[in-house]
Amino acid sequence: MRKIGSVPIFLALALGVASAQAQDKLPLIKVVATGGTIANTPSGRLHAGEVAEAIPALKKVARLEIEEVIRVGSSAITVENWLTLARRINEILAREPEVKGIVVTHGSNTVEETAYFLSLTIKTDKPIVLTAAQRQFSTLSSDSPKNFLQAVRVAAADEARGKGALVVTNDVINAARDVSKNISYRLETYSSRDIGALGFVDEDRVTFYRAPTRPTAAFDITRIQKLPRVDIIYTYAGADGALIDAAIAQAKAEGLVIAGFPTGSGTPAMDEVVKRHVAKGVPVVMTNRGGMGRVIDTRSVEGRPLIWGDNLTPQKARVLLMLALTRTRDPAELQKIFATY
Repeated sequence: MRKIGSVPIFLALALGVASAQAQDKLPLIKVVATGGTIANTPSGRLHAGEVAEAIPALKKVARLEIEEVIRVGSSAITVENWLTLARRINEILAREPEVKGIVVTHGSNTVEETAYFLSLTIKTDKPIVLTAAQRQFSTLSSDSPKNFLQAVRVAAADEARGKGALVVTNDVINAARDVSKNISYRLETYSSRDIGALGFVDEDRVTFYRAPTRPTAAFDITRIQKLPRVDIIYTYAGADGALIDAAIAQAKAEGLVIAGFPTGSGTPAMDEVVKRHVAKGVPVVMTNRGGMGRVIDTRSVEGRPLIWGDNLTPQKARVLLMLALTRTRDPAELQKIFATY
């Protein structure tokens, strides 16, 4: 009897068929890769397919189809890249109904911004799961393989449906709107601060303990070629309005986000310059540079004609304002959008 190694050939063939049949029954997950540390090595950035091949456990979780949209570090991600990524994911979901979920591999520095953008622009209730890594793929104690695997597990989980875009790293599931990267290099860098995680990815199961309440898929970017420019101006002791003037007059910003003091204010000098530009129709959103808690509308007390950014970080408020300006410039309508999303 012929053998393959020590296994009879008919048994080897039967095992191969059974394995293929088992694989065919697994959910189909589309991996849309953008680069980042998760695919990086000391000798260069790998294709996401090479990363997936090095993680055998993935084959027990899902059938993967991998597509590389771009291959860059997260610091090089642009607004144009966001539009390309959102369009491609919408296209995949419209044309391939058998896809159960999407995993986006991404660099760590801007993954929170990309996630929020996708949460606002991807029209689906299927899971959109972004993941990143703090340590390069082939280095000691890399978190890249584990994060990749856990992201696929979440995308394949029935419980992940209808929760908008998610960021999955270090066994933790965070909502796109709430998450931020808070530590430079340690693995526990991502958190949702005062809101908290949605759930966890343990060895035996994916568990959600709560769900986001804010709506998603609010903006149609199908015909949008370019988003309005919005800049962020940081508040600090003694700041004047020079950077605000420069952003509008020289950089041609169509809107501004103020990373204000934790109580939601700029300096008196900044407030005066803001009033002047708001009077000319420039939308200005006030946020909190501290990163936790809502800014409170104090217009009735202080007369500051601002849009209030709720508890969004400055970088998330910028994402929402860019999209909102494709729909309206009316301050009251913009305020409703910030209260809603």
